[in-house]
Amino acid sequence: MSAADNTPNNPTHGAPAGAAPEPSRRGFLRMGVNAVAGAAALAAALSPLRDLDPDDAPSLEEFFQKHYKEMSAEEKQAALARIAEQVRRRFKLPADRAVNVQDPPPMDGVEFVYALNVSRCIGCRKCVHACAKENNTSRSPEIQYIRVLQMQKGSIDVETSEHHYDPIKIPDHQAYYLPVQCHQCAKPPCVKVCPTEATWQEPDGITVIDYDWCIGCRYCEAACPYWARRFNFGKPQIPADELNLDMAYLSNRPRSKGVMEKCTFCLHRTRRGRMPACVEVCPTGSRKFGNVLDPDSEVAYILRHKRVFVFKEEVGTLPRFFYYFDERGSRYHEPIEVFEPGEST
Repeated sequence: MSAADNTPNNPTHGAPAGAAPEPSRRGFLRMGVNAVAGAAALAAALSPLRDLDPDDAPSLEEFFQKHYKEMSAEEKQAALARIAEQVRRRFKLPADRAVNVQDPPPMDGVEFVYALNVSRCIGCRKCVHACAKENNTSRSPEIQYIRVLQMQKGSIDVETSEHHYDPIKIPDHQAYYLPVQCHQCAKPPCVKVCPTEATWQEPDGITVIDYDWCIGCRYCEAACPYWARRFNFGKPQIPADELNLDMAYLSNRPRSKGVMEKCTFCLHRTRRGRMPACVEVCPTGSRKFGNVLDPDSEVAYILRHKRVFVFKEEVGTLPRFFYYFDERGSRYHEPIEVFEPGEST
């Protein structure tokens, strides 16, 4: 036994076998220094929040919230209630306007795809504005998920397309129109580059964003070949009387400054059996949406029988957004002729 074992300064001297050692003064001071350093680090992390508008500053619950995918059912319900109350305060809503924030899960046996008939799109942009209204995107600065490109007839070169067209009448019969939005890729490059796993692909094929975990690095925006990601450079402005109060955590709840957002196929609607807002508002029926795993669905029929192509197929993202043409009867051709039985064609 060494002399050190007999010294009264030994923290374990005289302690019963198996007892936890009492902290020495030096150890206590070390723990104190570490605690102060930890508090200082936390204060440094929180200090930029002092400059935020009080409505934008996250609460401690938000700041320390787990990743959405890791939250229990109880934690998710608490988060939904907190978001509803924040929306009510942010937009100064009266008591008779209830905020409904839900978390509809993916449905079993469902994989959503979109099909767009380029032959019939007239470039009216009703889809653009219906999407903005449904998804609570900022009006100022304006954020739109759908871009409608006016293309030169006979060309598929998007570099020569016009996004800000403003004709006296539409459609322009010397052009055709190519709406572009999130393609909900089966191999989404945006998911691969996200450093915080704030964006991921759900079982029904929809790529979503947890706005509370997005750090605004914009890597996903750079990776997307379809220009589908939008960044909030400023605090989104939405008139309170235009706010859509039917919300979901992973889709159209109001966002804050400094986060990314995108089309989610209106999952707060589609996971409840409704169509996306852009599909419902289209005046020509150009937009089709449904479950590709259902062989009797309209989108499954289109993929089997129409002339289908995907945009930027060469990048290998395997999009779930398809374009197709009418071979006859489109606005670019003569109407389909009707023949009587036995009449020669």
